[in-house]
Formats: sequence, C-alpha cells, structure tokens
Amino acid sequence: MFDDRSSSALRVAVTGLAARQQAIANNIANIETPGYQARKVKFEEALQSAVTQGRSPAEVTPSVLRSLEPTRLNGNNVNLDEETLSHIDTTMRYNLAIRALDGKYSLLREAIKGA
Repeated sequence: MFDDRSSSALRVAVTGLAARQQAIANNIANIETPGYQARKVKFEEALQSAVTQGRSPAEVTPSVLRSLEPTRLNGNNVNLDEETLSHIDTTMRYNLAIRALDGKYSLLREAIKGA
C-alpha cells in the first residue's frame, strides 16, 4: 500500500512541489541581489513519463534549473509577478497532493482499525 504507484507518484509530487516552494522563496528573497539568477524546479514531465512508461515514480527527482528570463540592468532576472503566481499555483498543488495522500492513508488506517 505504501509503495503502490499512485502513492509513490504523490510522494514525488510533494517532494518536487516543496523544492519549488523553496526555490520561489529564495527567488523572492533575492529580488534585489545584483546578478542573482532565478531558479526553477522541474519534475512534472519526468514524473508523467515514468508513470506512463510503467517505471517507478520513486526514481524521479526534481531538477533545479536557472531561469532563462531576461535580466534587468543589475543582472537579476527575478520577476515578482511570475514568482507570486507560481507560489499560489504551487501551494494549491501541494495542498491537493497532501490531501490525496492523507485520503489514501485514512483508508489504510480504517482498514487496520477494522471499521
């Protein structure tokens, strides 16, 4: 039950989304740092590929990449509007994945209790 494909995929999603939240926080914290290049976290395509090809989703790890957005005069390329929208989207996806995992574990708890 803990290692079924959907639970594994949800755990990878939670890990990837948490990494994205951290990258967004770092990007916003460095919005005025000269030369700072925003970071982006990618994992969805690799996760989808693993699931559709029958590979274990647990093999997927998030990739942290440098943003290719244009830079300002100080060399910084953090876009506050983009980071804010990404934060909202990521938080909603994270909460959804956590709720889905909680639902799976609730079913397991009920089965163990024998209700």
